[in-house]
Amino acid sequence: MNNKILIICGDPNSINSEIIFKTWIKLNRNQKRNICLIGNYELLLDQFLKLKFKVKIIKVNNLDAKITSQFIKILDIPLKFKNPFKVSLQSAKEYISQSLNLAHQLALNKKVKGIINCPVNKDLINSSRKIGVTELLASKCKITDNSEVMMIHNAKLSVVPITTHIKIKNISKNISANLIIKKIITLNKDFKKLFRKKPKIGILGLNPHNSELVKDAEENVKILPAILSLRKKGIDIQGPIVPDTAFVNIDKKMDVIVGMYHDQVLSPYKALFKYDAINLTLGLKYVRVSPDHGPAVDIICKNKANYTSLLKCVNFISNLK
Repeated sequence: MNNKILIICGDPNSINSEIIFKTWIKLNRNQKRNICLIGNYELLLDQFLKLKFKVKIIKVNNLDAKITSQFIKILDIPLKFKNPFKVSLQSAKEYISQSLNLAHQLALNKKVKGIINCPVNKDLINSSRKIGVTELLASKCKITDNSEVMMIHNAKLSVVPITTHIKIKNISKNISANLIIKKIITLNKDFKKLFRKKPKIGILGLNPHNSELVKDAEENVKILPAILSLRKKGIDIQGPIVPDTAFVNIDKKMDVIVGMYHDQVLSPYKALFKYDAINLTLGLKYVRVSPDHGPAVDIICKNKANYTSLLKCVNFISNLK
């Protein structure tokens, strides 16, 4: 298997250069040889200089360049800037688009074992729709039925939201039995592929106390029919589970908890595990992961950024069979 790993530098106005450096110095020689960044060479140099990080960077034209592990290799993406941490919105948008396009093509052509994108402000992707990298890469992989899955993962537990970046008031009308079935089928298939085991899946209701399963509640109309259909397909799934107790005594009960919306599963998960998690997109034609946090613009240049999640992303792809 190709062992090369791509790291997309991501949002230029962020803590990304800090977490890249802090991760780099924790890697072994073999990992360093297999890693290549996608980003702007001059930007990264200037950011490292401003952060007082000493590291050697070298531009390469392709992933097969034989470079010693003392250097961080980078595929250079054009970017206009004056202040390295205050890149204009338009320049940053073009930069992110070119970076993600290149990573997608290299991954699609089996040139890498997987890609990692450092955090990106959603305004740099599509300010009108507020989509994230998950949805963008799904569209590039020609997924048109909304079957891609965002999974937050660590060794103890994974969580999946059925809906991702939508307003709370729109959640109910965006949930359907068909959508739940498609997402769980993708989850079940890719989980087995990545972790070599059939996942035990627990699915939450939407309402407090599952609305006591009253006749017209989403639990009764949408979620239960999906569960029954999925069980007929041989998927190990239980629910609907009452959301307020789902994360109590989680050890060994389930491999994945599926919620109806983003914060229903992400909020308790982050309270429990903090930075001990990575973000995976399931259903793509390649492996894509990212740190489970945002650009953290409030701590730029303060040397306070936690690199743990990015390091876990690198180790995750490195250890894939």
